[in-house]
Amino acid sequence: MELWFTERQNEAMSFSLRVRATLHHEKTPYQRLDVLDTEQYGRVLTLDGMVMTTEADEFVYHEMIVHVPLCIHPRPRRVLIVGGGDGGAVREALRHPEVERVDLVEIDRAVVEASRRFFPQLSAGLSDPKVRVVEADGIAFVAEHSAAYDCVLVDSTEPVGPAVGLFEPAFFRSVERALAPGGIMVAQTESPFVNGELIRRVQRGLREIFPVVRLYLASVPTYPSGLWSFSLAGREVDPERFREPTLNTRYYSPQVHRAAFALPPFVRELTEAAP
Repeated sequence: MELWFTERQNEAMSFSLRVRATLHHEKTPYQRLDVLDTEQYGRVLTLDGMVMTTEADEFVYHEMIVHVPLCIHPRPRRVLIVGGGDGGAVREALRHPEVERVDLVEIDRAVVEASRRFFPQLSAGLSDPKVRVVEADGIAFVAEHSAAYDCVLVDSTEPVGPAVGLFEPAFFRSVERALAPGGIMVAQTESPFVNGELIRRVQRGLREIFPVVRLYLASVPTYPSGLWSFSLAGREVDPERFREPTLNTRYYSPQVHRAAFALPPFVRELTEAAP
């Protein structure tokens, strides 16, 4: 008998993977968590039936949410990651020798524990002495800090449940206060094909707070439509001026960095609609 996992990505679209085995299932205080062994993408972590990360393509998302802002910042010593309990963004941040401290704030301890158990290649950095793992609500944590971080990376789930507030202007204002001078924030902002209105809204909210707001793209096969966006914002930042460190990466490169900000016209329209 064949077993399939199907993510209902919206009312009109689904995504399916053939499953070898269910490795883990639990109902956490915040969501349903499953770890599946699939034929096409290896181990897959899902939350409330939505794919969060897979062994086969996780490097694309994690390299792009981390290396783009950290290479733009001239000296990213202090990094805050909101969400991202799988540890992938932490792993990538630690590749930068300038980084002295990484704070990971994850509301759901079960995500961290499942990643440590089933995704060691993702979670290894969580045990690094530079890393502090905080079990807390990211919105409240950010609001308590001022001028504390060089880069804030919002590695959130889709805007449902506890993550809804991470896409709101009030949270962006807290992030702006938490950034040190010259600081940069990046948030994952979903698919231009499927979530265009969300991108417009986030871009509009960021432009009310930051003088520099840019959108960039990456290809993540297991996310809705496969085309994913990230919103970058700061006060003293030029996305086209960046360091080119030697990194052992599989997706990110200086050439990809430049190309990621070259938006197709239909995507550029989403940002231009947010004056």
